[in-house]
Amino acid sequence: MTDDTGITDFDELRRAMAENGEQPEGPARNARAERLLAEAERLNIPLAVIEALGHQLKVYNYSSEKDKMFVPFARLLRMWDERPEDFDEYEAHSLHWVFKWMSAGMLDQPHIPLASIEKWLGEMEHRYRLAGHSERAVRGAEFSVAAHVGDLDRAGRAYDAWLAADRDRMADCHACELHGQGTWLVELGQDAEALELWRPVLEGEYTCAHEPHTVLASSLVPLLRLGRVDEARAHHLRGFRLVRPMESMRGAYADHVEFCALTGNEARGLELLAERPAYFTDSGQPRSRLDFMAVVTLLMDRMTGLGHGDQRVPGPAGRAWTARELAAHARGEALELAARFDRRNGTPSVGERVRARMAQRPLVERLPLGVRTAAAQSPVAPPPAPVTDPAGEPDLPALLAEARRLSDALRPHAIEAWAAVARAAEGVELDARDRAEIADHEAMDRGPDGVGLFERAAGLYAEAGDPGEALAARTRAAYVRALSGQVDEALAAVAEPYDEVLALYADEATGVRQTAAVLMGRARILMRRVHEDAPGAVAAAEQAVRELLALVNGHIGDDVRLASRAAEGRAMLAELAEHAGDAERAAELFRRAARGFVEAGLPWFCVEYEVRVAALAHQGGDMAEAERALRASLEHGGPYIEATGRAQLHLQLAEVVGGRGAVPEAAEHALQAAHWADEAGESATLGAWARHQLGGFLLRQGRFAEAAEVLESALPDLDADTHGDGAVVQTQWWLGDCLSELGEHRAAAERRLRAAEIARHWPEQQDHATLAHLAAESLGQAGLREEADRAYARAGGLWRSLGNVHGLVRSLRARAWLALRTEAGPAGARELMTGAVEECATALAAAGDEETRGRLLAELGHTHRQFGDLLARSVSEEAEEELIRAAFEEALAQMERAAAVFGSLGDDALHSRTGAELAAGWLEADLGHPADAAARARAVLTAYEGADDTDETVQARRAEASQMLELPEP
Repeated sequence: MTDDTGITDFDELRRAMAENGEQPEGPARNARAERLLAEAERLNIPLAVIEALGHQLKVYNYSSEKDKMFVPFARLLRMWDERPEDFDEYEAHSLHWVFKWMSAGMLDQPHIPLASIEKWLGEMEHRYRLAGHSERAVRGAEFSVAAHVGDLDRAGRAYDAWLAADRDRMADCHACELHGQGTWLVELGQDAEALELWRPVLEGEYTCAHEPHTVLASSLVPLLRLGRVDEARAHHLRGFRLVRPMESMRGAYADHVEFCALTGNEARGLELLAERPAYFTDSGQPRSRLDFMAVVTLLMDRMTGLGHGDQRVPGPAGRAWTARELAAHARGEALELAARFDRRNGTPSVGERVRARMAQRPLVERLPLGVRTAAAQSPVAPPPAPVTDPAGEPDLPALLAEARRLSDALRPHAIEAWAAVARAAEGVELDARDRAEIADHEAMDRGPDGVGLFERAAGLYAEAGDPGEALAARTRAAYVRALSGQVDEALAAVAEPYDEVLALYADEATGVRQTAAVLMGRARILMRRVHEDAPGAVAAAEQAVRELLALVNGHIGDDVRLASRAAEGRAMLAELAEHAGDAERAAELFRRAARGFVEAGLPWFCVEYEVRVAALAHQGGDMAEAERALRASLEHGGPYIEATGRAQLHLQLAEVVGGRGAVPEAAEHALQAAHWADEAGESATLGAWARHQLGGFLLRQGRFAEAAEVLESALPDLDADTHGDGAVVQTQWWLGDCLSELGEHRAAAERRLRAAEIARHWPEQQDHATLAHLAAESLGQAGLREEADRAYARAGGLWRSLGNVHGLVRSLRARAWLALRTEAGPAGARELMTGAVEECATALAAAGDEETRGRLLAELGHTHRQFGDLLARSVSEEAEEELIRAAFEEALAQMERAAAVFGSLGDDALHSRTGAELAAGWLEADLGHPADAAARARAVLTAYEGADDTDETVQARRAEASQMLELPEP
């Protein structure tokens, strides 16, 4: 950075101000502008002081210290009134332009009386009229005042006059005007109309220093109100990325905090507050501080309402804050600021808007964003309130009836219902049957620790006179042992219940349900032996399953328990078929099992088997069937699938759907996968992989800002040991591509270099070479020429080692262009480009087939073409005529060679050949050979006779050739 002390001339001052203008917004930039003004005053040049004051005004306006603008502007205005001849045309224009900043700045300061603002509007109108400017900017400023104070009639009139007035040099840019007009439509309740008005800004047709930043922020709540949540999510991710580094945009930043509070993204809202602690206290622009404190209140009220009132949250420096405390503080600050504005304005308008903003309710319960946030501390959910009788005591009979209904029908939450029964039954005398069922279901909830309770339940069932259910409970105890790895012990334990239940069933002393329960338990244990590859296990398991199916078939009817036994039995046969290598039969049996559960009204049980179908289909290359099965899993499992399972299903669907090119849908599944992984506490594992995939899908859709936000969120969690270093490299690579598209070339280079460093250690070096080359491109675009040259040299060495002539030649050409702008100069550039030509020639001599030769010839043609362009640009317009002529003649020779090479490739290289011909024609014209230039132009037109008139390249070539034919004779 230029030293501010001792500036000795105007040019040095201008360079320093331009350099300061490129620095990040904030107090540091403002302070330097103040020092530069002092240096300007020492030069004793009036225009230097004028420019330094203008620079100071600009940096103040684009900062949190907007209240400092008024002093330098007053000085500038006095200088204009006293000596307008000291101002050049640009500074005179800038002075009148800044009138608009002053009117807006006054409105933002509640200590400035409304009468002073109205007087200023009159002054602005008078001076604009004297300078011959349209009243458009004046009416726009009047509209802002009227809308702010709540004078809707005057605002409407000013709005109409604003739009009716002619646009001239003093009018705000199209993007800023559309933002203001759309904001008025939102105020009138016309959300859809506002969004349509903003469309050219949102689509990039109109942009400026602060747009589309503010339009993206202002569009968030209207989109949510209209139910266009996907667009709102995209605008948040894209817009926040633009607003984040710009200190002056506290109002737009507040819109993003508000969005988080209204979409169930409270944790992200807290992260946003933590990023900008100064926003709580910066007082330079009270109106944006009012906006910020209002949405802080909204977010903290939401946190408190969710049970997080005692959670620590980011707040003003100097003390710790809980959500409840910050809500009270922010509300007080917001209402006090609003009251100051309303006292100044003489209307209640500002306070009414602020209260309405703070009182908003969420518009979406939870909108997944795809980026990772630290989850807010969740309060422990209380257990469901027990059924009570009118006296307020737990109604135990009703609880028992509900628990039996749920368990008999195999409904979800049956275990929880029995737990409620157990709590209500404490100290109550129950019969043996009731106690048996309570113990039985508690054992089911205990997992490996449930063996003893199952045994206790068996005894109670026997005491209650149900020997069949007693044997079923003993079988469940045996199966738990098998799940714990004690398969042989479990098989021994189930032998006696198996024999006894068959005897009881033969004597009609127990029912099909109880008998099926024992047979199913035994079959499950035998399936565990199959998993251990025990000798004879498959045959024994298959026999057990078929025995079960033979028992239940014919007895199912409306009995969901028997229907579920039959479906599970078919799933076991499917597992045995898969174990035997018969994938086709396994898939069909799994489908039948899933269908059985669905037909029985138990769709949530089919998820596991549809997932197995999907895996088998994937292995067999039947992606359509894999997709069907995964969709069925999500459809049938619904809310009963655990969060981890839902994340995995969505992630698998994302990969399958993305594989067939349905990228938008794949992105939606990846988004859901990331959301459910976060809900499951798997953010760092499954969630990181989902974000990796989501970022890739967003990139493929050209949604670069959103993709960058998601990929940056994924990177801290991506780990080579967990996810593989390939995923880390790919994420860095994708992120580099996004940043490059966004114009963040230095950051893109950093990502690509990091990826290249990992790929450097891989056996296959193609990715390493590609990443090094891409990093060099980014370094060059960032203006880091020496670093770019080193990166291209590294890439070139890798391309050479890989035998990739095309990559090597392109790296040499890129280095040649860089050399032209460095100390190496034209001589160094010529040497590198000559080397590129020689590499092509050497490779051509060794080419073994026509296809390879054709590609190399095309590369040689492009190299000659670029060589010609480079030579033509290697001399400045101020050089001696002989030097210019020599360079152009040499460039012409290269263009002729390029045209000849492309010509040898026939119609496939027609556009390249005609491009070289026209470039040669312009050189001919510059060398004073108009007849030769015209001949080349006519040759191009002849080449396109009968060509497709709709082809844009054909149109461009014809137009350029026609233009060349119109060149005047020398």
